[in-house]
Amino acid sequence: MPSGKEIRNKIKSVENTRKITKAMEMVAASKMRKAQDRMRAARPYGEKIRRVAANLSNALTEYKHPFLEKREQKSIGLVLVTSDKGLCGGLNSNVLRLVLNKMKEMEGQGKKLQSTCIGNKGFGFMQRMGGKVVSHVVGLGDTPHLEKLIGPVKVQLDAYMKGEIDALYIGYTRFINTMKQEPVFEQLLPLADETVKSAHQPGWDYVYEPDAQTVIDDLLVRYVEALIYQAVAENMASEQSARMVAMKSASDNAKNVIGELKLVYNKARQAAITKELSEIVGGAAAV
Repeated sequence: MPSGKEIRNKIKSVENTRKITKAMEMVAASKMRKAQDRMRAARPYGEKIRRVAANLSNALTEYKHPFLEKREQKSIGLVLVTSDKGLCGGLNSNVLRLVLNKMKEMEGQGKKLQSTCIGNKGFGFMQRMGGKVVSHVVGLGDTPHLEKLIGPVKVQLDAYMKGEIDALYIGYTRFINTMKQEPVFEQLLPLADETVKSAHQPGWDYVYEPDAQTVIDDLLVRYVEALIYQAVAENMASEQSARMVAMKSASDNAKNVIGELKLVYNKARQAAITKELSEIVGGAAAV
């Protein structure tokens, strides 16, 4: 059995760790509220622009944007959204596992992959895997800014317009509620059939000013940017929620460990007292 001093040092160490995890839990809880508000504020715009894009894909216009044209998928672009920091449970590992399975499936079909990484964890993962990373952005902080996302995403959009890739996918974590976050792998380009069917309003058409090509070109680029911004906002809300839950669990576990160590310490102290009494009684009997 370890000595009383060793057990006291271990108790003190666990108590210090519990103070850290408790503080991180409180910080994550305060950031979580702001992240959820930001994510919910982005959802209506994302849904509306998705519906407009779906209507445009079915509109009776002579101009057909490349984002709406289906191609044979030989080269694939991927936008991977993860967090910059860890200590958020299985948030990053779940989405990375999903993306890795999809990558293996696509590579098994002979498709080439190139990726854009948003977040330090995904960037490090792609580097370790030896994947082709054409652009990345890290250090977004607690608030996503569209101007920081446009540059890396534009690399993939330009590649799609040039025909270097035939489809663009995004992997991120969707916020369901505080206790549940869901990894998602979706097709951004070309506009997926299920997206069109779910968002399209039959019998809807538009009047274009100045002309259809100018409006559609700008709108569909904004559509992709809006969906990626929404994905980043969802991922950040999921990150703070997962971190709060993980730190609360760590604090509770530390409390249990401290309780168990105190029991061990009391047993060790009682054993030492009993041993001393035995020695005193034995010495007195010898005298």
